[in-house]
Amino acid sequence: MTVTPKSALFLGASCVAAIAAVGSVFELSSGKPELGSLITGIILAMALPLGAFFFYAAVKDAQANQ
Repeated sequence: MTVTPKSALFLGASCVAAIAAVGSVFELSSGKPELGSLITGIILAMALPLGAFFFYAAVKDAQANQ
C-alpha cells in the first residue's frame, strides 16, 4: 500500500478527530467539562463520524494508488 500526501493528510485528520473524541469522553466523564456539557458533546458527536470518515478515505486513497 502506497501512502500519498493526500492519504497522509486524511490519516492526520483522523488522528486529530480521534484525539478530540477521547478528550471529550474524558471531559464528560469528569462531571464538569471546561467547555460545558453541550459543547463537549457536540465535539464528541462530530469527532466520531469525522474520524471514521477520514480513516476510510485514507484507506481508499491508498488502495487506489497501489
